[in-house]
Amino acid sequence: MRLFRRKRDDEPDPDERSPQLALRYKDLAVLGQLKDAGADLSQSRHVVYYSYAPTEETARSMADEAEAKGFTTDVRTPLPEYPHQWSVIAETHAVCSPEFVRQSDDFFQELADRLGGEYDGWEAGL
Repeated sequence: MRLFRRKRDDEPDPDERSPQLALRYKDLAVLGQLKDAGADLSQSRHVVYYSYAPTEETARSMADEAEAKGFTTDVRTPLPEYPHQWSVIAETHAVCSPEFVRQSDDFFQELADRLGGEYDGWEAGL
């Protein structure tokens, strides 16, 4: 991620999909960072997804749907300075294959869009 630098005209939009794998460029960046750090992407690893909801009820609905897909979840109360931002943390262990990354990213984005939340992205352990 480039802090305090303007995006060059030839850089792809992070939310656009690559033509080869149909992954969003932001997901390719995460996979690249893992690989650069020495991760063997063929091995299962801890994967965490971050979403936010405007209400506790919405956060619980998001968590329930993620649990139905096999994720473990945690709903966290908002920080005082962000009273309408309930955190929904979803975790699993998986091989970060292009298919898994694409399906999971699409699931969390669609879930947030449908329920009026915000999907913030994911990370994985080495």
